[in-house]
Amino acid sequence: MRPGTTTGLRQDAFLAELLARHAARTPDRAAVIHPDGRTEPGGRPGYASVGYAGFAADVAASAAGLAERGIGRGTRTALLVTPGADLLTLVFSLMHIGAVPVVVDPGMGLGRMLDCIRRVGVQAFIGVPSAHLLRRLRPGAFSTVRSVVTVGRVDGSGLAELTALGAGRPALPPVEAGPDDLALIGYTTGSTGPAKPVEITVGMLLGMAHGVEAGHFTADMTSTLVTMPLMGVFDLAAGRTVVVPKMNMGRVGAADPGLLTDAIQRFGVNAMFASPALLGPLSTHWNGTGARVPSLRMIVSGGAPVSPQLISALRAVLPDETRVFSTYGSTEALPIALVESREALAGPVGGPAEGLGVCVGRPAPGTTVDTIAISDVPVPVWTPELSVPAGELGEIVVSGQAVSPRYFQSPQADEEHKIQEGGRRWHRTGDIGWVDGKGRIWFCGRKSHRVRTVDGDLHTVRCEGVFNAHPQVERTALVGFGPPGEQRPVLCVELVSGTDRGHWPRIERELREAGANVPATKTIEDFLLHPALPVDIRHNAKIRRELLAGWAEDRLNGSRRPRGAAWAPRTVPLLGWAYLAAWPLLPWDLAALAVLWWIDAFLSIAVHAGQIPAALRAEQERATGRRPWATAALTMLFGATWWRRRIREPKDVAA
Repeated sequence: MRPGTTTGLRQDAFLAELLARHAARTPDRAAVIHPDGRTEPGGRPGYASVGYAGFAADVAASAAGLAERGIGRGTRTALLVTPGADLLTLVFSLMHIGAVPVVVDPGMGLGRMLDCIRRVGVQAFIGVPSAHLLRRLRPGAFSTVRSVVTVGRVDGSGLAELTALGAGRPALPPVEAGPDDLALIGYTTGSTGPAKPVEITVGMLLGMAHGVEAGHFTADMTSTLVTMPLMGVFDLAAGRTVVVPKMNMGRVGAADPGLLTDAIQRFGVNAMFASPALLGPLSTHWNGTGARVPSLRMIVSGGAPVSPQLISALRAVLPDETRVFSTYGSTEALPIALVESREALAGPVGGPAEGLGVCVGRPAPGTTVDTIAISDVPVPVWTPELSVPAGELGEIVVSGQAVSPRYFQSPQADEEHKIQEGGRRWHRTGDIGWVDGKGRIWFCGRKSHRVRTVDGDLHTVRCEGVFNAHPQVERTALVGFGPPGEQRPVLCVELVSGTDRGHWPRIERELREAGANVPATKTIEDFLLHPALPVDIRHNAKIRRELLAGWAEDRLNGSRRPRGAAWAPRTVPLLGWAYLAAWPLLPWDLAALAVLWWIDAFLSIAVHAGQIPAALRAEQERATGRRPWATAALTMLFGATWWRRRIREPKDVAA
């Protein structure tokens, strides 16, 4: 079987079957190349490689070890393991024995992540030592856990204990499963509400693999750079070499473009999946340094809409034969649609700038896409009159094998997002868009993000494209506040890094003129400059509009929280510091006052210092533009009374 091919696969245990085939036919081909913690001469990271025979052996031994720990068919297993070779080994091992991996992204925030683990009722927990420390500190979220496995070191390397446990035991045959059996549970990002647990069945995995292979890959692509862990599973199923670069996949925006380029060049990578937040700095690096990646034949971007500017920037530095795809999809359905860069740039010319939205292409192989009338009420049964004509805005719905049939134990979410049509089930994406005369889908924004004004609904991506075309604008975000039907639309603007803020009056005037010339944006009158729009941690691209809406309302109408009420809790840490400063005047012969002073010193110094990492994360999510040293100083002074304050407080951004 050639790499890049999944045709004719059985649906039962197909991942284990494919891995065994590759191990037998190409035992020495590199399966996974990953950082090994070494630093080579010149400061480059060291890498280790494991062949398909070795990888398959590790999977078999790990599967036997998991079984010895009481993990078996149907066991819901939380995985908090650093993306890399170990994570891929564990996913294949769990599927080998029929266990159900529960994939929760730490990037959604600690509170949300723990709530997801608690709600799904995980029965086993596999994690690095720091994850097990969290399990002990927050036992309530893990009360249903019966089996615990620690995976090596904090960098995620080393399954030695687990594989050693299973190495001396008979190999377990892969558990056979039908297309409707549960393969894994993945959570949505929670960017538009509570994160939802998505059931990904065996059949859905096969549909996803088929859609990815048929839509993107050719047989001569034998290696991929993985910046999205799930894609590595599909690559291994197809027999390709997976290159895991040195980066934090939970914070893609912080990845070093030089290290990514080094991995591509060093291992002759043919393809890569990445979010726009990663590809932007990468294209800038290639353009600025003159670095070339001749082996790279394909880039696939996902996680957020890809702007025409980014597509053009990539095309300017990539070989002519390299294909650049923008893929549209979600946790519940992936891929839904795709478009190659040349078609995206071909027209309609200036589509986003004209208020048409972002073209996400045609339906992926094996997927059917339609648009239905926009509403916020459940639609239990499909009827022909639900569809809206081509060219009209509607909610995008999708059906096909690559679509999740349901959410895990979430009947309300099923009611809100699923439509039954005989034996077929449609998924309501919650996205607004339209279909043009060539069958291409245009994405206009999330339904829950639409701004409902007295003049009608405004759709975020459709409006923002008009203003994002300005050369000095990095990105914009349309938000609204007030009761639905009477909301006040506000455009929040982030300028290109290095732009003098003194130019804002001119830029604002030019944005107003651009908006007035497009019907979709002519009613927007309020423009606010923001230092750095808050985005999700995982993709570093999805704007956190719930934070911006409160900020915009406070800027325009004034904070609804009195400043006195905001400062009142902070008097306690200030009094604590005052008591510490008064130490020369204290009667130290009174033991109670001395003990109180040392307690105060511990709380003011040690506890406040321990809160600095959490404060830095909170500030990163809010994207206030405040420097890290200022965040650390304010945390030392005020402690949690400062960084845990309400996000609507106007000083969040103005400071």
